Amino acid sequence: MKRLRVRLFAYLAVLHLVLLALAFPLLDRQPWLFIALEAALALSFFLGWRLLARALEPLGYTQRLRDLLQDQDYAARLRSSGSAELDQLVDQFNALLGSLHAERLRIGEQQGFLDRLLEATPSAVIVFDFDGNVSLLNPSAQALHHRDALLLQLAGLPDGASTMLSDPDGRRYRGQRGHFYDRGFARRFLLIEELTEELQSSERATYEKLVRVLGHEVNNTVAATGSVLESLLFYRGQLAAADGEDFATAIGAVKRRNASLGEFIERFTHVAKLPAPELRPCAVQDVVEDILYLYREPCRSRGISIGWRRCDAAGPLPLDRQLIEQALQNLVKNAMEAAEATQRERGGAASVQLELAREAEGLRLSVIDSGARLADVPASQLFTPFFSTKKGGQGIGLLLVREVLLRHGYAHRLAPNAAGETSFDIWFPASFPQSNVV
Repeated sequence: MKRLRVRLFAYLAVLHLVLLALAFPLLDRQPWLFIALEAALALSFFLGWRLLARALEPLGYTQRLRDLLQDQDYAARLRSSGSAELDQLVDQFNALLGSLHAERLRIGEQQGFLDRLLEATPSAVIVFDFDGNVSLLNPSAQALHHRDALLLQLAGLPDGASTMLSDPDGRRYRGQRGHFYDRGFARRFLLIEELTEELQSSERATYEKLVRVLGHEVNNTVAATGSVLESLLFYRGQLAAADGEDFATAIGAVKRRNASLGEFIERFTHVAKLPAPELRPCAVQDVVEDILYLYREPCRSRGISIGWRRCDAAGPLPLDRQLIEQALQNLVKNAMEAAEATQRERGGAASVQLELAREAEGLRLSVIDSGARLADVPASQLFTPFFSTKKGGQGIGLLLVREVLLRHGYAHRLAPNAAGETSFDIWFPASFPQSNVV
């Protein structure tokens, strides 16, 4: 702007100096004409100067507007010039600055609300940049346990879809992927919400209702089918001896399958009908000792060593002995089968060991087996109904264990340990609420 102004005024000055030099020979011959020309040139120079200044004035306002935009000083306003034509331009510039200032205030208020919302929400929010790298973690996401493992489970989730997640500690989450547009380009984000007690209760109620309906229908069918099969055996004597034997064998196979189906649905019905725990003071060591005694002989006959790896002293803890005993029996039985299967496939020693250790966060009880059955199992599939690593397994045992521990409020984790073994860890809190203790 300054350089243009200097060039234009320099051009005006040089032009009038040239005209003055051309008129200089009239000074001797016609002095009055020379004086008149000098006056006309002076007036022309003055008028040209004023016109150039007025013509360049909009450029000056434009430059000041540019400076305000660069400094993002949208609260400032341009002064009126006193010229009606130029004031129209100034009013337009000031209206533009006013709109930008109002938009900045609105965006600032929305950003402040969004920041407070991200800080207060219990859901973990993870935002990615244009290259797919994490650019924002709200406080809940920063405090999220096993965040990398959960992100790995959500890696292939399409936009707008949601899925259920599990971490190695037994916590369950609902994950959802979405996107928003930033400067015309899509950016992705993840919402990870831990299932609260209310959501778990709702899910449990829905599951129990489904199991009851299925159990009712299946039991009615099994009972009717069993009655018909018993009636069919009455006709065995009317067949030839060889045909009668085949007929009885086929009927027996169908009856066994019918009975297995009844037992299968009965197990799920049993999980759905678990009572609320009645907490009474009980020594965990005593419960584990009874289970070790119960499984000592079956383990010896299979070549599996079973016993304590570590047992710290611990006083009585409020718990429901029957439910905890049932859960631990499932864990030890699963550990025996996993250790035996691994020994059969790979050889080596098979073992099931238990640890009762005092830690800063409470008392930890671990059931550890030498079977490495979880190395290739995604964490999201653990504790899922109908999923099992055992051939022919029904996925009911871990479901029952998880239900018992959730009803007690105990943290738990199923994962391989550093030694290549499989460890199921249960943490008993350091202190218990006494309101439910009988």
